Amino acid sequence: MDIVLLVARILFGALFIMSGIGHFKAKEAMTGYAQYKKVPAPGLSVLLSGIAFLLGGLSIVLGAFAAYGALVIAVVLFVTAVLMHQFWKEEDATAKQNEQIAFNKDIALVGAALAFFYLFNQFGDQIGLVLFK
Repeated sequence: MDIVLLVARILFGALFIMSGIGHFKAKEAMTGYAQYKKVPAPGLSVLLSGIAFLLGGLSIVLGAFAAYGALVIAVVLFVTAVLMHQFWKEEDATAKQNEQIAFNKDIALVGAALAFFYLFNQFGDQIGLVLFK
């Protein structure tokens, strides 16, 4: 079962590593979108969320401070869902559906990140360095 958990960690963490890199590669576009969504300090928010996703994803993949990485990802995703995907404010049916899908995806990923947080807290060393066993 260690291999299943390792694959899960790599797949989950890689999503956030790539997302973090994407925040830096498309910083201007993402800042503009965050500005459009009325996110406070959009440039700083994009930078901080990119750092959080990159470091959180790396921590999960590598098993170093993975519980903290998972918790940071969960918090950032929750804030992102609430600030960026306010489907309840949309009047256009297509926009409302798109925002609800994005909101639901982020909330589902919050759940997965919290599950990793629990696993790393509960079993720590037993799963923390599976990559290096």
